[in-house]
Amino acid sequence: MTALNRVPSLLTRAGTASALTLAAVGGGIVVPGAASDAAAAATTGTRALQVAASKKGAPYQWGATGPRRFDCSGLTLYSFKRAGKTLPRTAAAQYNQTRHVSADNRRSGDLVFFHSGQYVYHVGIYAGKGRIWHSPKTGDVVRLQKIWTQSVWYGRVV
Repeated sequence: MTALNRVPSLLTRAGTASALTLAAVGGGIVVPGAASDAAAAATTGTRALQVAASKKGAPYQWGATGPRRFDCSGLTLYSFKRAGKTLPRTAAAQYNQTRHVSADNRRSGDLVFFHSGQYVYHVGIYAGKGRIWHSPKTGDVVRLQKIWTQSVWYGRVV
């Protein structure tokens, strides 16, 4: 039975319950064509963020793209691939492929690009509250860390 076929029976069983209540208890309602690009990006970003967090403690290795070792762009590439999106290999190429957003419009799941002038040298996934999941450097591991500089740009994978 598809989600669309279940909607009438869920609504019948729920009586006057709202669609939000149904969603809260696990009876999601699917309306074809209703998902906006922003909602789809949020879902993809959220999934990628969860994948990155699941790799907590994985060692940094230059050039590694997972599943057990990562460099910074390898972690973002791996995380978004598992969420259903393809990214290029390097941080700079990933920056060029994202929709750029301001710090005021950033949200969890967006990519955070660290730069010096026009040179992008590091990338992580924004986790909210000024923190990112990333694979920092040789001798370190995938971890959640506070953003340590204002020299960052934000990009949304769409």
